[in-house]
Order: sequence, then structure tokens, then C-alpha cells
Amino acid sequence: MSNIQNAFKNGKAFIGFITGGDPSIEKTKEFILEMIRAGADLIEIGIPFSDPIAEGPVIQEANNRALSSGATVEKLFTLVASLRKETSVPLLFMTYVNPVFHYGLTDYKGGQTGYDAFFKRCREAGLDGIIIPDLPFEEQPPVRTTAEKFGIDLISLIAPTSEARIKEIAKTASGFIYLVSSMGVTGIRGEITTDLDSITKAIKSVSSVPLAIGFGIHTPAQAAQMAKIADGVIVGSAIVKIAAEHGATAGPHIYRYVKEMKDAIRK
Repeated sequence: MSNIQNAFKNGKAFIGFITGGDPSIEKTKEFILEMIRAGADLIEIGIPFSDPIAEGPVIQEANNRALSSGATVEKLFTLVASLRKETSVPLLFMTYVNPVFHYGLTDYKGGQTGYDAFFKRCREAGLDGIIIPDLPFEEQPPVRTTAEKFGIDLISLIAPTSEARIKEIAKTASGFIYLVSSMGVTGIRGEITTDLDSITKAIKSVSSVPLAIGFGIHTPAQAAQMAKIADGVIVGSAIVKIAAEHGATAGPHIYRYVKEMKDAIRK
């Protein structure tokens, strides 16, 4: 069993997302430790990217702030290594294909490929998994093969429109399955109307890998509702918004919010 699946062993898992480097690497570490102290079972760290196509305005702006503050992929690897000395909670990167492929790429004539260099560094730092929203399922094999070679789980995403392909996607899943609650980009949603119950039943009929729901969840009531049908709940934009509103002093506010959300899914 991977370290990620261990996060789902003791009840419903709360998965928190934060953009790495917003407002600084040091504060990102503080915010992550506050989330863990509040009960987060798994942490997603967003690698800031100039064209984050899956993200709504809140996380797009966080990406811009992080890049402006000097955040880099290598600094985030150093952050993960530092966190790993203080916690065993699973840590994931959320990023895009471009930073993964180009990491450490030396040439196109037999030099170490970007995938090998990236996932080797993941293992060295102590990362457990990765989410790549712009990686089509059909193009996953070379990435998944390399990730598996270095012990890193490539998280599968299933969208509301994926129902006809659920079996195909689920049979290769590792770590956990990320069910996207709504079409569109990340962001807070007042109401989630997708028929998630039927989709989760279809997924669970073909896979024993834990299932977590994300995109749009931001209130305790929404979290509790999703926890009734899934093994975990993912929250990102609401946490990033707190970081944006309070900046360097956001730690206690993030702690209180995550604790409230974790308490809601325990009930």
C-alpha cells in the first residue's frame, strides 16, 4: 500500500491544496504544517506555472504571486524535503506536463529525459504523488511508467464527462482517484449539481483505489455531503483565498478553516 492510500485508512480523508511559494516558500511550509496540525490527511502543493489552464482566478493569481516572489520547481523540491523531516503525511505536487518534461532536460540525443530527472528528484525529496491535469489519459503511459519506476503515484482524474471511460481510467489508478465535481476550472461554487452519486458508484464498481472529490468544495456542509459518497474531500481555492486575504499572517486562519472542514467530514 502506498503512503497516499494510508491517508484513507482512518476514516474520511481531508486533502488540502496550497500554491507553493505564495507568499513565500517559508510561509508555504508554515501553512502546510498548520493544515496538518488541523487534521489534513494529505497535502497537494501547486507548482506555480504561467499558464495554469485548469485553474480559476483565485489560484491563477496565487501562481502569479508565487512566480513574482521567486518560487521555482527546485525550491519546492527543497520545501518537500524539509517537510518530510517533520511529517509523514503524504505530499503531492499538482502541476502541468511542461515543468515535468523539461525538468533537468539536457538534450534530445540520449541525455537524461525530463521525466526521469523529475521523478528521480521526487523520490529524493520524499514526494508521494503527482497530479497533472493537462495530461490526457491516452498520453499517460510514458509518464506513469517513469513515475512508477521511482515509486511516485500518478493520480488519475475522472471528470463528469468521463463516465464511458471510467473502467479504462480506473484500472490504471494508483494512490487515489480524483473525481472532478463540476466541469470548468477550479474555484468556489455555491452549488454542485453534478450527479456524483452515480459516478462514484460506477467508479467503485471497478476499482478499490480510494476516491476523493474536488473542485468547488468550500463549506463544511458541502464537505460533509461529499464525504457521504466518497473516501475523501479535496479543497483548494478556499484555502488559497485565505492565504491571499491574510498574506504572511494566514497561518491561524488556515488552521481554523481546515479544522472546521475536517470536523465536518468526521460526522
